[in-house]
Amino acid sequence: MTHDIRTVLWFNGRGHEAAEFYCSLIPNSRVESSYSSNNGGPDGNSFFEVVDFRLNGVPYQILDAGPMFPLSECVSVSVLTPDQAETDRLWEALAAGGGSHGPCGWLKDRCGLSWQVVPQLVYDLMTAPDKDRAGKALAAVMQMGKIDIATVYAAARG
Repeated sequence: MTHDIRTVLWFNGRGHEAAEFYCSLIPNSRVESSYSSNNGGPDGNSFFEVVDFRLNGVPYQILDAGPMFPLSECVSVSVLTPDQAETDRLWEALAAGGGSHGPCGWLKDRCGLSWQVVPQLVYDLMTAPDKDRAGKALAAVMQMGKIDIATVYAAARG
C-alpha cells in the first residue's frame, strides 16, 4: 500500500497565484489541480481553495482558507541549487515584488512563505565528514545573506 504525502501550506489569499509563481521558478514543476468552495471553515459558510502542485517533483498543497493560521518561519521550503547562477536567480526572484532577504540564505517571498536557497556544494561542505572543514563552511554561511559559493569554499579550505 502506498500513501500520497504532501506538505500543506496555509494561505490567507493569493494561494493559487503563489503556486503558479513557485512553479514558474523551479524546473520540473506544475500546478496539478485546484478546487474551491464557499462552504468551508468552522461555520461552513467560508470560502476556501485547495491547490495541489509539485516543485521539482515534490508534492505540495496550498489551503487558502483565511487568516486563522498565518505563515511563519516555522515552515519553510529549502532549495538546493546546482550553482551560483541558479542561487542568484532564485534568491532575487523569490524575494521580488515585496519579499525580503534574510540571513544565511533565508528569505521571505511576497506571499510570506519562508525559503532557504542553498547551493548544493555549500550543503556538501557543511555536512562533510571533516568536522573542522564543515565548521568553517557553516561559520562563513552564518555571516552571509545570499550564499556565495566561492567565499564559503575558501573559508572551508582555511
